Amino acid sequence: MTESFGQVLRRLRGGRSVRDVARLASCGKSHVSDLELGKRRPTRDMAAALDAALGARGELIALAEVRPDQDPLAQADTLQRGLHETLTAGMPTDAGLDEIEWTVARHGRATRYRSERELLPELLADFGDLRLMLAGRQSARVRRQLTIAVARMSGLMALTLLKLGDNRSRAWWRTGRQAAASAEDRATISWMYAQEAYQRYYGGDMEGAVELAVRAQHLAGGLPCAGQALAAPLEARAHALLGRAEEAAAALAVAEKALERLPAEEQIGSAFGYSESQLRFHAGNAWTHLGVTGRAREQQARALDLYPASDRTDRSLIRLDQAMCLALDGDLPAAAVHATKTVVDLAPEHRSALIIYRAREVATRVPEMREVRVLREVLALPTGERDSGADQPGDRGRH
Repeated sequence: MTESFGQVLRRLRGGRSVRDVARLASCGKSHVSDLELGKRRPTRDMAAALDAALGARGELIALAEVRPDQDPLAQADTLQRGLHETLTAGMPTDAGLDEIEWTVARHGRATRYRSERELLPELLADFGDLRLMLAGRQSARVRRQLTIAVARMSGLMALTLLKLGDNRSRAWWRTGRQAAASAEDRATISWMYAQEAYQRYYGGDMEGAVELAVRAQHLAGGLPCAGQALAAPLEARAHALLGRAEEAAAALAVAEKALERLPAEEQIGSAFGYSESQLRFHAGNAWTHLGVTGRAREQQARALDLYPASDRTDRSLIRLDQAMCLALDGDLPAAAVHATKTVVDLAPEHRSALIIYRAREVATRVPEMREVRVLREVLALPTGERDSGADQPGDRGRH
C-alpha cells in the first residue's frame, strides 16, 4: 500500500537486469531506470507491458493509476479499483463462475425484500464486473455461462427500473432477450419473455402482455420452468382487465398445473422462481379485476398467509386488491381506510411506483368523503381529482 510504482517495479525486477526487463517490455533501458527512480510517470500502456513482463498480475497497472498528490485513502481506493478491474477481466475460474451464479441468485432473492433504490447500485456494480469478464477471451462453455448471467441480470435491471417507474426498463428487456437467445437457453428465454410481459401489463398494453405471456409459454414447451409459471397467471390478469372471464379462468388453470410441475428449488421467493404465494396473489388480482370478489378474497387471504412479512411489495399490493374488493362491494369508506393504512404502513423507500399507482386506482373509485381525502393526502393527489378513464382496461393496467 505504501510502495510507489518505482519501488514495486524494482522489487518485482529482483535479480534481473534493467536491460532484460526493458527487452521483455519492448522499451528502453533508461525508461525502466527512470520509472524505478520516480523520474517518470508510467503510462497505462507501459504499466501493462511491464506488468505482463514481470508477471505482476495487475499490481503495476493499478499503481500506474495512483497519483502522487492523492491522499493515502484516495490512493487506496484507486489501487483497489485498478486491481479489482484487472482481476475481474481475467479468465474466470470454476470458483469464479460459481460466485457469479450465486451473486445473480442473491439479487433475485433480494427483489422480494429490498427496496429498488437499495438494490440498483449493487446491480450496477456487479453488472460492471460481468461486462469486464464478457469482454475477455473465454471458452465456449464459460462464455455461455456468462451470457446467461447477463440475461438474468438484465432482467433484474429491467424489473428494478420498472418498479421505480422508469421507462428505460424497456431497453434492458431487449438486452436480456439478446443475451438469452445468444446463450440458447430455452428456460432463460422463456423467463425473459414472461418478465417482459409484466412490463406491458403495467404499461397498460394488455394485448401486448397476453402476446408475450403466450410466447413465454410456447418457448417453455414441455419444460417445467419459472417462465411458464410466471407467464400463465400474468396472461390471466391481462384477460381479466380486458373483461375476458373464460380466457382468464383457463389461464389460471394452466398456472395451477405449471406450478405443480415446477421443481421445488424454483418454488422460491425470488425473481427467478415462482411460488404458491405469488399464484394466490395473482389469481386474487385476476378475480378482483373481474369483479368476482368472493373468489378474490379467498385467494388474497391464502396469499397473505403464505407471504413472509419481509415481502413488502406483494403484501401491499394484495392489501390494495382487498381495498378494491371493498370498493366493488360498496363499502367505500372501508376501502379508503384500508388503502390508506396499506400505504402509511410502508416505509417511504418501499412505496414504489407500482404501490402508488394501485393505491391511486382505489382513490379514483371512491367518491369524495372524509376517508378518501386522507388517502388523497397520503398519495399527494389534489382533492376532488377523478380519473375519467379509470374504467378503461388500458388505464387500469398501469396500476
